[in-house]
Amino acid sequence: MWLLNSSIGRKLIMSVSGLFLILFLLFHLCMNVAAVFSGEAYNTICGLLGSNWYAVAGTLVLAAGVVVHFVYAIMLTLQNRKARGNDRYALNARPKGVTWASQNMLVLGAIVIIGMILHFSHFWYNMMFAELVGHHEVMLSGVAIETTKGAAFIDYFFKGNIVNTVLYLVWFAALWFHLTHGFWSAIQTLGWNNNLWMSRLECISKCVATIICGAFAIITIIFFINGVGA
Repeated sequence: MWLLNSSIGRKLIMSVSGLFLILFLLFHLCMNVAAVFSGEAYNTICGLLGSNWYAVAGTLVLAAGVVVHFVYAIMLTLQNRKARGNDRYALNARPKGVTWASQNMLVLGAIVIIGMILHFSHFWYNMMFAELVGHHEVMLSGVAIETTKGAAFIDYFFKGNIVNTVLYLVWFAALWFHLTHGFWSAIQTLGWNNNLWMSRLECISKCVATIICGAFAIITIIFFINGVGA
């Protein structure tokens, strides 16, 4: 099947899965914005999601999207390296028009995955997973927190916590580099690759990456200073 075996097919799968993950980032960003202004509103959203079937189904789809995207990224990277052979060792300078991000997408992707694991260990594990195994509250530093009280978890992991804040900011920086190339590459793979749109797409990809990652970074800093909204 060409979609799975050909280079173009693999790029198409990686592009579609990548765009899907960007949509999820926008959804997650909206939740975080709500937390900045109202912890109660954020808790309401967490309560609506929780371990309900649609939230679990969405999580499984998200996990599948991440796995597919990362697996195909590895496959394409290995394929490209094999095609270049020993020539890749002869390149001492980055070719003109090739960005640093495009040459380091696999490393950036790995950092993004590590950041996701950290994030899941802080929130998903203590919230949805805890509910799925029958717990309605978890103990953190001797304090019981209800699994649907997302605002309390934000305060615990971010307010005054410089280590977690810095780790998340590094994660967002890697995500920014990943998105600046990834979004542009995905749209190009889907067909908008004419000379007129090439520079426009590059600009759009940087704007999208900056809006998403910049907003996440600003919100994280707000959480570090003030915690969630009243």
